[in-house]
Amino acid sequence: MEDLSAASVREPVPPSRKTMKMDRVFWSHFSPNLGPGGWVTGALLSHMGLDFRAGVAAIVLGNVIGALPVACAAAIGPATGLTQMEASRRALGRLGVRPPAFLNWIYCVGWDAVNNVPAATALVALLVTVGLHAPFWLALAVLAGAQMVASIYGHHVVQALQKYLGALLLVVFWIIGIVFALRGQAPLAAQHSLSLSTFVLAVGILVSFNLSWASYSSDYTRYLPAGSNPRRVVLLALFGLLSSAIPFQILGLLSAGSVADASPTAVIASLQQAMGPLGAVALGAIALSSITGNAFNDNTASYSLISAGLHVPRVAAAVLTASLGYGLAVAGAGRYAALYTDYLLVTMYWIAPWIGIVLADWYFGDRTLHPVPPGWTRGATIFVLTSVATIALFSTSGLYTGPVARWLGGADIGYYVGFFVAGGCYALGMPRGMPRRTSS
Repeated sequence: MEDLSAASVREPVPPSRKTMKMDRVFWSHFSPNLGPGGWVTGALLSHMGLDFRAGVAAIVLGNVIGALPVACAAAIGPATGLTQMEASRRALGRLGVRPPAFLNWIYCVGWDAVNNVPAATALVALLVTVGLHAPFWLALAVLAGAQMVASIYGHHVVQALQKYLGALLLVVFWIIGIVFALRGQAPLAAQHSLSLSTFVLAVGILVSFNLSWASYSSDYTRYLPAGSNPRRVVLLALFGLLSSAIPFQILGLLSAGSVADASPTAVIASLQQAMGPLGAVALGAIALSSITGNAFNDNTASYSLISAGLHVPRVAAAVLTASLGYGLAVAGAGRYAALYTDYLLVTMYWIAPWIGIVLADWYFGDRTLHPVPPGWTRGATIFVLTSVATIALFSTSGLYTGPVARWLGGADIGYYVGFFVAGGCYALGMPRGMPRRTSS
């Protein structure tokens, strides 16, 4: 069991506890994507107007772009022994890290809801198959409680869930995918015109699906020995992300032909029907998948709340996160597809510039250990200004569309601009002649 004190988040993992095995890097990046969110995302592409070829192109392109920064961030954990948010204080300062850490905590609460709505829907349907009837809120409470308990026990329990439950889900979902693809009604050969703005928006949703893990990555590599090969860490993380997200989303795209809309209820109902006698197995897998994703999510949320300056025991942070996520899921379940799309896009506006700065600091600066700036740094200012500017100019959502996005016909490119502008500005302002980074 991981130390539950706030100090265990703020300080590096002691060398004596850095005993994690390298294969866990793959599983901690693979298993969280094994959930209904990926399936719904694939189905959503068809409802946005993409045919099969355009959908696959968007899935591959979007996931590769989104996964690369996450995989590169994973290499920071072994060398620093810090969570992802605490590692970013090198560039932002102890005070400057608080805004992105607080945003990440809010973000984790939102992901709780995103993951739990389809899972609770599946659990309700599973209970019906055995003659039991439970309200949505009760099924949701059971799942949220299980996830909260796992996250309270911390990193080691979460990692074990990723590996063992993830391996089980991998087998079950492949069976589901094969059966559903064979019985589905996907028009593979159909082609129709598609606007560039719609394709860019679709790619952006898919970029955000993987890039959203950037604020988690080092949380689950920091227990690796400090001398771990960084290239191997990056490749395992990248392979884990892509080998779960891409096939899963393609299967969701294949299923779209027999789904009335991209809501969790419609996707799960069509999945259950296609599986026939194995429908209960499919429903059980979907319900279980939220435990791997949200235990991971709630654990990181407890880290982030402490990094934001609220030095409470991690148990209290995990309970607060799970409770708020539960309330958000109950409130937003009826508008899932619209809220999900806006949520994935809006979150990129702070994650993209933040991870751009973190990666620029790590890969282009001095990797030797040095005192962390105590206050607000130039990097923190770049983060805030870039986030605000990209939202104001580039964002596209149901709430607000920026002038550049309107000029581009609704295409949303703000997260790309935020990543490169923030990272580039930070790198250009670094002292010249700084020694090349080496692991410490």
